[in-house]
Amino acid sequence: MAETATQETCPACEKPAGLCVCEAIAPIDNAIEVIVLRHPQEQDRILGTARILALQLKHASLKTGLSWPNLAKLIGRPADPGQWGILYLGTAKSSSAQSERILSAVSKDGDPLPDQDHLLAGLKGIILLDGNWQQAKALWWRNAWMLKCVRLTLRPPAPSLYGNLRREPRRESISTIEAAALALSELQHDPQLPDKLLPPFKLLLKKASRQNSGTAIAAKPEKRWTS
Repeated sequence: MAETATQETCPACEKPAGLCVCEAIAPIDNAIEVIVLRHPQEQDRILGTARILALQLKHASLKTGLSWPNLAKLIGRPADPGQWGILYLGTAKSSSAQSERILSAVSKDGDPLPDQDHLLAGLKGIILLDGNWQQAKALWWRNAWMLKCVRLTLRPPAPSLYGNLRREPRRESISTIEAAALALSELQHDPQLPDKLLPPFKLLLKKASRQNSGTAIAAKPEKRWTS
């Protein structure tokens, strides 16, 4: 589904008028702050979810760019990177102790860190990278301060809601808003949070399905978080 110059775009959710999801936006007062870093060349305003996520969460912001000097400059106040998690682009090494965990803190080698519950409980915020895989990797390598953050990996319990609307690079790949929903649900111990956060995304998919009769919209997959 190509967006044409004649299509009006909603200034709030950044979707074409026919896909506007503002009617389903209901801000959630999240305890863990969320920052989404969007690559400047990320052009998917049709099915992308970063803007919707920023609208849904009261304590969230969407930043577009390639690099920032440090975490404090990014969020505009003093911050300890060790108290922030970043959803990492790698794959967590499985172990019997971690096999049931949806969210894990891992080392640079992908090994689950000890005392997971204590480590995750100390996080004040999480960072997500928005763009395709190459764009997300560029953001990672251009911001060395991210190495000081806690690396997080997700093990989604179900496939993405995108279904046939978007081709996924891996079965466990999910959208940015789904990744945030799962991560916050685990960190805030709120199993109902995905049900609260995802209605605008579900509405977007419903409207897109109607317009495309189930045909895949994009050959280019959005970045996915994977365990």
